[in-house]
Formats: sequence, C-alpha cells, structure tokens
Amino acid sequence: MQWIVSLFRDNQSVAHGLLVLGVVISTGFALGSVRVAGVGLGVGGVLFTGLVFGHLSFTIGHETMEFLREFGLVLFVYAMGLQVGPGFFSSLRREGLSLNLMSSAIVLGGTACAVVVGFLMSLDVPTIAGLLSGAVTNTPSLGAAQQALGDLLPDAASAKESVGLAYALAYPFGIVGIILTMLIVRRAFRIDPDAESSAFDKAQRTQAKPLRELDVEVTNTNLHGKTIEELMGLVGPGTVVSRLFRNGEQRIATPDAVMATGDVLHVVGSETRVEDFRVIVGRTSSLRIPSIPSRIHVRKIVVTNKDKVGKTIEALELEERYGVVVTRVIRSGVEFSASGGLRTQYGDRLTVVGEDQAVERAAREVGDSVADLEKARVLPIFLGIALGVVLGSWPIAVPGMPVAVKLGLAGGPLIVAIILGRLGKVGPLLVYVPASAKILMRELGIALFLACVGLKSGERFFRILLSAQGLTTMLLGAVVTLVPLLAVAFWARWRRKLNYVSLCGLLAGSMTDPPALAYATQIVRNDAPSVAYATVYPLTMFLRVVLAQVVVLLLSR
Repeated sequence: MQWIVSLFRDNQSVAHGLLVLGVVISTGFALGSVRVAGVGLGVGGVLFTGLVFGHLSFTIGHETMEFLREFGLVLFVYAMGLQVGPGFFSSLRREGLSLNLMSSAIVLGGTACAVVVGFLMSLDVPTIAGLLSGAVTNTPSLGAAQQALGDLLPDAASAKESVGLAYALAYPFGIVGIILTMLIVRRAFRIDPDAESSAFDKAQRTQAKPLRELDVEVTNTNLHGKTIEELMGLVGPGTVVSRLFRNGEQRIATPDAVMATGDVLHVVGSETRVEDFRVIVGRTSSLRIPSIPSRIHVRKIVVTNKDKVGKTIEALELEERYGVVVTRVIRSGVEFSASGGLRTQYGDRLTVVGEDQAVERAAREVGDSVADLEKARVLPIFLGIALGVVLGSWPIAVPGMPVAVKLGLAGGPLIVAIILGRLGKVGPLLVYVPASAKILMRELGIALFLACVGLKSGERFFRILLSAQGLTTMLLGAVVTLVPLLAVAFWARWRRKLNYVSLCGLLAGSMTDPPALAYATQIVRNDAPSVAYATVYPLTMFLRVVLAQVVVLLLSR
C-alpha cells in the first residue's frame, strides 16, 4: 500500500498531477451540476473544488501547473472564437447594434466601478483585477489580467495568486447578482414573463422571412418566348424558379428554358419576393406541381468538397452542367433562398431539384459526405493557436503605458479564432471544426484553467474568506456586479421598452454567464433569451479580455 501513499504525496510526479487534476475536475463538474432554486455553478464548480484540494495541500509542480493553466485558457478562448466567429460581425449590425451598445455599457460600467472602489478602498492592482473578473464571472479576463501582470512584474507569482483569490471571492455573487437583477426588474416593472415571451415570439415571426412556395401561371404575354434567365433579370434576386409545367409534363427550369403563355412555374422565395414575382408573371395556379408524379425529385445535399467552399451558387454551375436547380440553403439552422450571388460555406445544406441521376452527380460534385462534417481536423486548431500566440505576444506601444500592450494568450487566440471562424477557408486550408470538437475544447480548456487557479489559490483562500479582507472583497464584488447591471437594465426597460426576454439574454450575455442564461430560459419557459445572449456575447468577450489588461497596465504605472 506504500505506492498509494507515494502517489498522493509525490507532488512532482506526473502521475500525481494527473490524479489531482482528474479528481478536482470530476468532482468540480459534479458540484456544478447540483442546482439550488434552478441555479447551479456549472463549470465554476471546478474552481471551488480546486480551492478545497489546494487548501488540503494537494498541488502540482509549479512549471506543470503554469503550462496547464495557460494551455487550458488558450483552448477555451480559441474554441469560443471559432464558435462566435461566423456571427461576430453580423451581430454588430442592425438590431444587434443597440444590444451591443447596452452590453458595452455594462462592461465599461463594471470596469469603472472596479477601479473606483479599488481606489477608494486602497486595493492593490491584482485585487482590483481579480475583483473585476470575478464579479462579472469572466474567466478569460482573469487569464488576461494574470498574463499582463506576468509581463509587467519580474516575479508575478504572488500577484497572480492574489488575482485568483479576489476572483474566487467575487465569483459566487457574480452569478447570483445577474439573477437578482432579473428578479428586481421583473418586480419593479410588474412583468409577466409569459406575456413577454408571447410578445417576443410574435415579433420574431413578424421580422422573420420564411420561404414560401407558389405555383404561378404565366399570363403576362410579354413573357412569351422569354427564357427563365431573362425573367429572373426582370424580377430581381430573392426568388428561385425550380420547375416549369407545360402540357401535363414538368421539367427543370434551367436558365435557358423558354416560357410560353399558360405555363405554370414553381417558385421559391420570401413572402414579399414571391408576391412580387406573381404580380409580374401572372396569377396563382390551382396546380401543385411538386405533388404531380414525375421523374423530378427533391434532395438535400451537403457542401463538404473544400474546393466548392466560398463559391457562389451561380459559380457552382449545377444548373448548366447537371440540369438541377438549387432552391434553398440551410445554414446553422436558418433556411433562405439560394440566390445566385450567395457564397457557400462548409456544411451548408443545399435543397436541389432535378432528376435522380442528375442530382446524384451534383451531390458528388459538392461532396455530400455527412461523415466529413464530424471528421477531426487538428491542423486548423494548432495552426490557429500558433498564430494566436504570435499575435498575443506582439508588443503594441501605447503612449503613457509603462510597458507595451499585448493581447496575451487570451486575446491573441481569441481574435485569430474569430477571424478564421468568420472566413471558414483560407487558401487551401479549410477552417472547420465540428461542433462536438469545439464543445470538448471549450469544456476541457476552462476546466484545466479553473482547476489550476483553484489549486494555486486554495492555500490562502479559506483563511482570507472569513477575515475582514475577504468579506470586504465579497461586498465590493457585489457592488461591481450590481451597479452596472441595474443601471442598464432599468434604462433598457424604462426608456427603450426592451422586451424582458431580450433583456434577460442581454444581462446574461454581457456577463458571459451560461448559468444565468439557463435561469433566464427557465423564467420565460423557452430558449428565446439565447438570441440576445448570442448577439452580445462575442463583443462582450473581446472587451472584457482587452479591458482586463488595460486596467492592470494603467493602474501599474
């Protein structure tokens, strides 16, 4: 049995380190799955089990712990960047602009609160940085602050530990504070969540533009003898004609197909564009062309041929080469009309209309390999991480700063992942990581990071927790959490009349807090808050990572 004792005591051995990490992370996820009043710590439970084991003197070698902590942080932010990259820039446009401005106000307000209370209470820089990160439950900003301290101080081990302690002390109320704000707003404005959810669904249906199918008889004599290509030039983009019915037979509506008065065309597009098409072409037909038996069939094919990624629907030339028509594209669960100028992305599902053999040839052309969607692609992951480390280590001279600003191991990989996720393909390199792989990277990375932070800070945490310093830090963290949240939430509801569903998603997203989002979905009894959450998440994450470093560098002058 001596070997068991040695395994637990020899903190320099690899086996001991793996054992400690395995126990801390597994018990942490078990703790995080426990829910009280519908709220749980989630992955944050790993931090607290790490603190307990650190307090009990279960630790890992210093160099190993530093590597695992930083590597875990890089994995996490890179996976998050890939996830939010495709929607990052579009989230800044249209209705997303208003939500992102309010989210930015929460971020900037929380940063200002942390600096002000730190100045009034004479807190040191590491404590202010940890207070800011913990009060807003944002782990990447903790990593960014520790990275900045490491660049600034010759011996930053103690400073990094202080950041972790302040983070752990402020973190619990960071979660509770978001939920408390939702409840306060609900009570103050006497909000009925069910009514707000119904109003939100109605507004979404009004704004959405679902595709419509219609069979239109050609009665416009000016179109007699014209081709489908000429017709589409007349009616403009937004609709696709897939079939032409004449004399009891139907055929594929290829661009060179010639129309005649009395023909019936099957058209797909948005409600408005289909109606415009009908006005120009003729009148609604009583026929339902797709229901009439023929050799023409409909099939969904998946774009998995990397040589076809990034090409427009028109450039694929499926109509000219195979006599099939692409009518719709499904991307990330959203369906829209396949206009000729639309560029394909890896994993797009194309709805193709044509004869079986022609459709089969078109499918082989674009790939149509569902198995490829789940294929592991390690190259874009590690190449992106390498580029992110280079970008994060690039010193940027800013006037007035004591040292050059760096994006660090949190900011660099995040920006590179956002860009790569948005592009989808760079030259011959296909930047596609399956959703399951991104989730694994994210969860593994954040678990490694939080476990190491907890183990490092556990020795002092419980001693400080019950001291005057610990209670003060927790109280100040509550101020940093609540003040900006309540200010923006009341303004958004009172002045902007923001729907409560969107408001809850905004609050959770501005704090990048999944447990709060889960609680919000329970309040309104659907997943609607995730729309606002996803809209503000990318910009919020970026701002918190950058501002954490700016605070450290400015206050350290």
